[in-house]
Amino acid sequence: MEFLQNILEKASKKRKTIILPESSDERVLQAAEVLTKNNIASIITLGKEERIRSDAEKLGADLSKVRIIDQENSDKLSDFTNIFFNLRKKKGITIEQARETLKRDLFFAAMMVKEGMADGSVAGSLASTADVMRAGIQCIGMPEGISIVSSFFLMVKPEKIYSFADCAVVPDPDAKQLADIAISTADNHKKLTGEEAYIAMLSFSTKGSAKHEHSDKVIDSTNIIKSKRPDLKVDGELQFDAAVVDSVGTKKAPGSNVAGRANVLIFPDLDAGNIGYKIAQRWGKAEAVGPMVQGLKKPFFDLSRGCSVEDIVNTSAICVLMG
Repeated sequence: MEFLQNILEKASKKRKTIILPESSDERVLQAAEVLTKNNIASIITLGKEERIRSDAEKLGADLSKVRIIDQENSDKLSDFTNIFFNLRKKKGITIEQARETLKRDLFFAAMMVKEGMADGSVAGSLASTADVMRAGIQCIGMPEGISIVSSFFLMVKPEKIYSFADCAVVPDPDAKQLADIAISTADNHKKLTGEEAYIAMLSFSTKGSAKHEHSDKVIDSTNIIKSKRPDLKVDGELQFDAAVVDSVGTKKAPGSNVAGRANVLIFPDLDAGNIGYKIAQRWGKAEAVGPMVQGLKKPFFDLSRGCSVEDIVNTSAICVLMG
């Protein structure tokens, strides 16, 4: 697909370093080979070098350009332990517990990203989303002004690229959290596609066509976005058809600068978002790229445990561009 090929080409020009910490997954080793052979990114993986080299040889994967760090015996473990202890001591963690935590591949990777030793991390082919998020939030943290870590998908259609959020992380965001999800998604949509974001705050109601506390949340969230980021084009509440079909948008939301042309679609909760992206993917034949984690100070991405080697490669390239 042309869009994804462009992403790979742009990433290769950035010359950044990405950590793929889950070296016991053969898909990760195969993706590391693709990423280094095609100069998309420099790659670090974590674990026992002898075991990793043996696994790669069995797969026929060339990891000669991949840097391997044994996190349990790294000379950085002591420094990382102290940093993590200071971050978490108010939560009651001991120095011994901090050290054991930092021996885990996800946390060591997150600390490498925090400390600038890598530009981003891509994990989750083996670990759960909750485990990936925990490492990212506890080590890297969120930037000032953002209240929630969330995710978005790029939904690639032949005629247009959309961003859908949140489809994977936040079950029931409040109005402030929904606003921050929209702001993060809009900024990342522009970063990845080069297109100005037109944000539709989705609901079952358009401009008061129905009255309910669920649609009130979307209206409140829209107003928060306008107050926090007056530079963004946003409107809501809008039904899906009013957001993306020009003739419907003109009729249902006359005068809107978003209705009928939205490319960033913000769903009111995770039920709607997860169902929506899968309908677009399975019935609408859109290419779903993601989910990409957003709302952290630095990129720390989560994968589906059903991901392919190609998914890991593409997500790593996007991680490069968002760094």
